[in-house]
Amino acid sequence: MSTKDNGRGVDNAQPPDSAGVSRRPRALLAMGASVRDELFSAEDVRRLDLLVDIDAGVAVQDFSTVRDLASVEVLVTGWGCPPVDADVLRRAPHLRAIVHVGGTVKHHVTDACWERGIVVSSAVEENAVPVAEYTLAAILFAQKRVIETSRLYSEHRESRSWASSFVSLGNYRRVVGIVGASRIGRRVIELLAPFDIEILLSDPYVSRTEAERLGVRLVELDELLATSDTVSLHAPSLPETRRLLDGRRLGLMRDGAILINTARGAIVDGDALTRELVSRRLHAVIDVTEPEPLPADSPLYDLPNVLLTPHIAGSVGDELRRLVDHTIDELDRWTRGIPFASPVRRDLLSTSA
Repeated sequence: MSTKDNGRGVDNAQPPDSAGVSRRPRALLAMGASVRDELFSAEDVRRLDLLVDIDAGVAVQDFSTVRDLASVEVLVTGWGCPPVDADVLRRAPHLRAIVHVGGTVKHHVTDACWERGIVVSSAVEENAVPVAEYTLAAILFAQKRVIETSRLYSEHRESRSWASSFVSLGNYRRVVGIVGASRIGRRVIELLAPFDIEILLSDPYVSRTEAERLGVRLVELDELLATSDTVSLHAPSLPETRRLLDGRRLGLMRDGAILINTARGAIVDGDALTRELVSRRLHAVIDVTEPEPLPADSPLYDLPNVLLTPHIAGSVGDELRRLVDHTIDELDRWTRGIPFASPVRRDLLSTSA
């Protein structure tokens, strides 16, 4: 399939060589070498090589080390990719597309890329899947007090009334507050649908009509915090959301309520949250922190009311296969002149992760 325009003013079709034979576009991996090794199997490299002219043995973290950027037409980027700024673009006059294996592209896709009209794709939708699955498990396990009960059982090693140890125990008719109707937030809402749980949503960009379509009750953030048994954060990390949950707002949460953070550590005032957790007033499942990792002497490592994980909610291990498959599929579409299935829109970056 060949096209002059994919709807975004860019010709994606493979150009013919001097003999009139369609050639593979020149591609470059831009990511950490360890990331490349973790992502791409031998079979993936074979699939890449069928689509583009690429040396998969080279993974670039510094564009100044690349001798021939002038021939590169598409970048396959991952974690560790340096910024694709104006200086890089001057050396890469034929660069037309960036296909990102991960989620956010904010760290390396610059204004200069958009101004040139480079088309960008990311696997943000695919990376949302494991985060939402982790969050669902965290909601159900945390409200069931699985972690705390397990520790108590190990300590006492006898039968007792476990429910009497907690302000609330179980998931029936609990109230879950979702902060942010992001891709992940929406997927969590979908996953919670079969359960006997009331879902509240706080998001300034969601209308009441859309909230009804999602099956949630739209409320202001303070009301959500004050009335939810579990609060799950899915807002993007932006200047406006930095320390969105400060000491005052954390103080609104019910005694015994649970905070789940799989978004970004900067959204919560870490010192204020630590005080609440040390007092045992709140419980938490925390996958992201600021700084990351936390200092070795942080009390959060040892608190019985805290499950602390090292930023593993996103794609890890076998889940990386989903990202790679999506990336290769996007490259296939691009080489055939078909618009990306998951294009990144510049106008939405200011309100997304």
